[in-house]
Amino acid sequence: MSLVVYLAALLLVVAAMVIRRSPTTAPTSLTVPTRATAFLGAVCFICAAPATLAAVNRVTGIPNVGAPLTYSSISAFSCSLIILLIHWRGGPAQQIRRMVRISIAVYAMLIFAIIALFCLADADTERLTDLDTYYANAPYMREMIVLYLLGHLASTIVLSVVCLKWARDEVTGLLRVGLRLILAGLLLDVLGFELTKVTAVVARWCGYNLDFLSTTVAPPAASLGALIYSAGFVLPRLSAAASEKQSLVNYRALLPLWTAVKDVTTTPQAAPRWWQFWWQLPSRRLYLLEARIRDALLQLAAQVDRRVGETAYAAAVGRGESPDRARIAAEKAMITDGILRASGRIGGPADPPEKLRLTIDLVELANAVSGTQHAAPDHVRAQ
Repeated sequence: MSLVVYLAALLLVVAAMVIRRSPTTAPTSLTVPTRATAFLGAVCFICAAPATLAAVNRVTGIPNVGAPLTYSSISAFSCSLIILLIHWRGGPAQQIRRMVRISIAVYAMLIFAIIALFCLADADTERLTDLDTYYANAPYMREMIVLYLLGHLASTIVLSVVCLKWARDEVTGLLRVGLRLILAGLLLDVLGFELTKVTAVVARWCGYNLDFLSTTVAPPAASLGALIYSAGFVLPRLSAAASEKQSLVNYRALLPLWTAVKDVTTTPQAAPRWWQFWWQLPSRRLYLLEARIRDALLQLAAQVDRRVGETAYAAAVGRGESPDRARIAAEKAMITDGILRASGRIGGPADPPEKLRLTIDLVELANAVSGTQHAAPDHVRAQ
């Protein structure tokens, strides 16, 4: 059984390291709780393995001291799940901090009570796999077992209720898949771990022996359930990572356009140096660059010739393109002509429109401008 538990712990550690290797794919407010939850889940499995329990008992010389260690780690893991859910749900920063502090305080008291009850109990007989049922009727040990089960059950109930409510809302994509995985993992946790553990303990209270539920059924169910709902928490992060990756692609695609417009405007701006925003998300970098480009294009309005746009529009319509595509072609032609005119590559006065309104996507405009950096368009060469 130790091998199965260690394998589950290894998978959770790998998940946590993968999250750590992509620190710019999501805000720190989500990265830290997600990573902490994965690590704590791994700690739970490592502590619960019979081989670990035997080693801890042997090193400390205290029989069954691995039990409060395991129960405390399970309680900490339960608390981390609630904290992760609080951050995932979002809201005012002050409210988030208050809810996090309350969760930590409640589970800290629970962990303190678990340790105190173990110190008061008489548990001299080492039990590596069936401690819950063996000591189900022992004073203080009984209360300790009930407390850790209730603490874990409370977190699963809270998570289940909130995720079920969200799943009924209009959510799509990886978020919907993530919620379903969380619900499936929690259901397996409740039925496969909580219910079997409680049933085995209550059976001992009633004079029956159903220890196999606690020793054989519960551990693999808990491992599988934790892996499933941990995957559910990580999946929406992949969506955010994909979005940030696309933002980085767009940012790089806009650099040639920025290079073209920043030196030909009336008040050119220097692009931010890498050390000024290397720590920011790609989406934030993209936003700042787009803002600078749009400001530069507004300053370029006096160099834009509406006649160039009208000619390009008529040519596009003549080729059978739709009015929207023809308008985009006109905007491309006017902007590239304005850049060339402002840089002195072509002469002659411009006839600017009364108001320059651009509807073209900046990335598409960047692609058009980059194609004219080494050659002027046909209508320009003909002048």
